Amino acid sequence: MDKQMNRRKFLSLSALAGAGALFAPQVALSSVRQPDEAITDESTPGIPTRILGKTGIEIPILSMGVMRADNPAVLRAAYRAGLTHFDTAHGYQKGKNEEMVGAFFKDKDRSTFTIATKVPANLQAENFEEEYEEKLNLSLRRLQMDYVDIFYTHAVENTGILNDPRLVKMLTKFKEEGKIKHIGFSTHANKPEQIDEAIAAGIYEVCLVSYNFKLDILPELDAAIQRGVDAGMGFVAMKTMVGGVEDADGAQKIDGAACLRWVWQNPNITTAIPGFTSFDLLDNCLEAAHSPALQEQDIRYLAQLKQNEMLYCQNCGACVRECRHHLAVIPAIMRAYMYNYGYKLPSMSKETLAGLSLTGKECDGCASCTVRCPSGFKVAEKIAAITPVLQVPDYFLA
Repeated sequence: MDKQMNRRKFLSLSALAGAGALFAPQVALSSVRQPDEAITDESTPGIPTRILGKTGIEIPILSMGVMRADNPAVLRAAYRAGLTHFDTAHGYQKGKNEEMVGAFFKDKDRSTFTIATKVPANLQAENFEEEYEEKLNLSLRRLQMDYVDIFYTHAVENTGILNDPRLVKMLTKFKEEGKIKHIGFSTHANKPEQIDEAIAAGIYEVCLVSYNFKLDILPELDAAIQRGVDAGMGFVAMKTMVGGVEDADGAQKIDGAACLRWVWQNPNITTAIPGFTSFDLLDNCLEAAHSPALQEQDIRYLAQLKQNEMLYCQNCGACVRECRHHLAVIPAIMRAYMYNYGYKLPSMSKETLAGLSLTGKECDGCASCTVRCPSGFKVAEKIAAITPVLQVPDYFLA
């Protein structure tokens, strides 16, 4: 009975149609639509929208992070439910994610959706400019598009990158050529510093930032976000659901609706991009989007949840400072742990670890770990639990 009710509720929110016209309770479609046509019927309860900084783009407070999705039916359902902004990246699913997005949107009215993609800036490469441009061009070919609405310099962690003259020159070039409409960056670490650096650089219009109720630096981050907004920058929230599950077993799922409602209480966050991969998860997110006010039970739930360890690494850097070897890769290893045990994406976990040039002997010589993680992570145990994925052949990984 519960599953039937959830499905019925989902249909009433998204007006998902199969063959022919499908009429859901409380929703009367005025005409038969093409299967992938975006819903604009005024009888459908609307999702609030906000303006993305000086880009002028108006988008619903709920968007789709396509990263983990490999089923175009979920993408179709999100689009038909009224979502208009979709976020992917050059490296997701080794390019197949962009290909899926491109295949779905190739025949859609370009004014009905916006696309963001991301490419990391490898400034250490001798041929950085050529490599960076080729990756963008490849992303456009996969997406079957002449341009993307937002192009992010991906996963910026260290200060000094955003105002590097070579990067600024390339991003400006891409925009002048019309390959990208708006310039952005994504960041998991040193977020207030990165935002201030982006403001000073003067070219960044959008920031994709990890933002959730678990963050210990919320006052500093909120202040930096306000400075960015004052400078015309728009903000998109990721990692809103702190890993998706409460523990490595994954037995207890996070209530994503409560997490999203908490995020949207900050008017400076234009939209959030949860990575739903199923109709049930989309349903949960749509419930929140159609009723975004933070409720009393949400407050109680999040207060209790805040005390739990969960899987989300805050990238605060305490582990690096306390580690005997000062291993700068620990936060990235923790993120790989979350990808595997939280998101159930061992292939992405392996890809993250492979980019760290690990030797497998990072913790050698340590009888006991000196790291005391503020989030309660048993860092040494998590490193031991996740690094063996590097030895697993790709064809065994989902």
